[in-house]
Amino acid sequence: MKFCEECGAAVQLAVPAGDNLPRFVCTGCVPEHEDRILLCRRAIEPRRGFWTVPAGFMENGETLQQAAARESHEEALAEVTIGSLLAIVHVLHAEQVHVFFRAQLPAARYGAGAESLEVTLVAPADIPWNDIAFRSTDFALRRYLEDKATGVERYHFHTFDQRLQPARES
Repeated sequence: MKFCEECGAAVQLAVPAGDNLPRFVCTGCVPEHEDRILLCRRAIEPRRGFWTVPAGFMENGETLQQAAARESHEEALAEVTIGSLLAIVHVLHAEQVHVFFRAQLPAARYGAGAESLEVTLVAPADIPWNDIAFRSTDFALRRYLEDKATGVERYHFHTFDQRLQPARES
């Protein structure tokens, strides 16, 4: 596997925290500034033109948090402060683990990096749910908003496995 089937980034093998085997690990964060969330419209396949949070694969020698911060800078030209763990999503059909963190965008300074068509801050009511690129991102955003509403930061886990879905008829 050379590229992520979910986000199109070049893959790197890493041993996730608490694991002992190398996995394809994709990290991301949900950056917030003044109650608005930073979203990127993808300039690359798969799902070009759809929205996501800044995310991508780890590089050798970096932590999950460093990878999430780096991806925010690369995709959204944003300097973020990585916060607590939000969600771990197992994407079994792609042999990946997606890890999402909460993050703060201290200043409303951002722009479109090479992998983004545009980047914007959106209020929760304005999130383009029908145009979110990936189910793992949708899951993380919804859990983020639920936690904000209750005032409790939880850890969320989920598994997606398209191998188990019946084939669709044309």
